[in-house]
Amino acid sequence: MTTELYWLTLTALMTGLFWLPYIVNRLIEMGIPQAVFNPNSDPTPKAHWAKRMMNAHRNAVENLVVFAPLVLAVESSGSNSGLTASAASVYFIARLAHFIIYTLGIPGLRTVAFAVGFVCQMIFGFTALGII
Repeated sequence: MTTELYWLTLTALMTGLFWLPYIVNRLIEMGIPQAVFNPNSDPTPKAHWAKRMMNAHRNAVENLVVFAPLVLAVESSGSNSGLTASAASVYFIARLAHFIIYTLGIPGLRTVAFAVGFVCQMIFGFTALGII
């Protein structure tokens, strides 16, 4: 497995686990029966951190939809490099930081973490297109 695929796999696994804390919060706030059998599929949590965490998770999924195909495009074209390997690991760290910072409600740093992840996406896109 290449470095890029390794970090993509970790990023996908991490994104897939981001829902756990806010669902535990939902179970505590609503009680297990109400949370499980609630006809409203996505009730807004009372805890502000949990609402921010839901938004951070949604943002992580939206960005994984961009990141994953770009990594796969680089992989399939064989244009991996030290730059793309670094960008993959930095993307993972940036997305984890974004999730934590968003949950804590720190707006300025949230934007920085998001921007770092975006730059990593662009590195993959430009590499796949042969621009860099």
